[in-house]
Amino acid sequence: MRLLNRSAGRLSRHRRGPLAGLMVLLLGLLLTGGLYAAFAPAQAEQADTSADQVAKGRELFLVGCAFCHGQNGEGVLTERGNTQLGPSLVGVGAAAVDFQVGTGRMPMAQPGVQAPRKTVAYSDEEVAQLAAYVASLAPGPAIPDAADYSIEGLSADQREEAIVRGGQIFLTNCTACHNFEGSGGAMPRGGYAPKIRGVEPKYIYEAMLTGPQAMDTFSNGNLSPEEKRDVIAYLGSINEEPGYGGFGLGGLGPVSEGLFAWLVGLGSLVGFAVWIAAHTTRSTKEKVEA
Repeated sequence: MRLLNRSAGRLSRHRRGPLAGLMVLLLGLLLTGGLYAAFAPAQAEQADTSADQVAKGRELFLVGCAFCHGQNGEGVLTERGNTQLGPSLVGVGAAAVDFQVGTGRMPMAQPGVQAPRKTVAYSDEEVAQLAAYVASLAPGPAIPDAADYSIEGLSADQREEAIVRGGQIFLTNCTACHNFEGSGGAMPRGGYAPKIRGVEPKYIYEAMLTGPQAMDTFSNGNLSPEEKRDVIAYLGSINEEPGYGGFGLGGLGPVSEGLFAWLVGLGSLVGFAVWIAAHTTRSTKEKVEA
């Protein structure tokens, strides 16, 4: 009994020592860190991967984008300073990069009014790296998920309602530039609204979210994510509809239709009238005077 009391006394003196609290704190930290590393390795790996993507994206940016947009995405002015060789990318977000680079519009061969869609110069992985780097410059719109623009999972009635709502939004906000069926149209100063029929839904969503070039920006404050999804659903329904009117002349509306009617319709009538006049039977007999 005396031996047990002596051992307990020693432990009590050590527990009240100045280093006891520090040792307990260190043991607690080691235990917490070990448990975190054991049960959450995926989160730590994801953070490293994101930092690695940003670093690789900067390398790609310095090679292919910095000449026009600056080494830090700040933009570059021309010698006179009144026009931009390349706009600032600070705050445009990953969605703008994914749209411009993912559709081949960037990098441009040379500055111009319009950046046409062309063959993509980067792989999907490189596009993601460039988007990660630009997103690290300042907060901006993120790349949307498939759930943001897909109507999968909705019932037949809900899909029909989404298409109707999307058609109303499109006819109100988009037909002035993109035509009533999304076939595109001319814009001032050499620009044009591109054809959006058959375009991937993700890129349509990103275009509405970021407003590339002459297009207006429809942020989530202007059009909610559900309304953007409805517009995409409406465009998808147009793609699936057959052309009941026959030869649609590109779907460009009254301009192409009026030109066709003027040149082909009236031109054919005038040509036919001239042909009739040229082949009318004429009498060669002279008139006999009375």
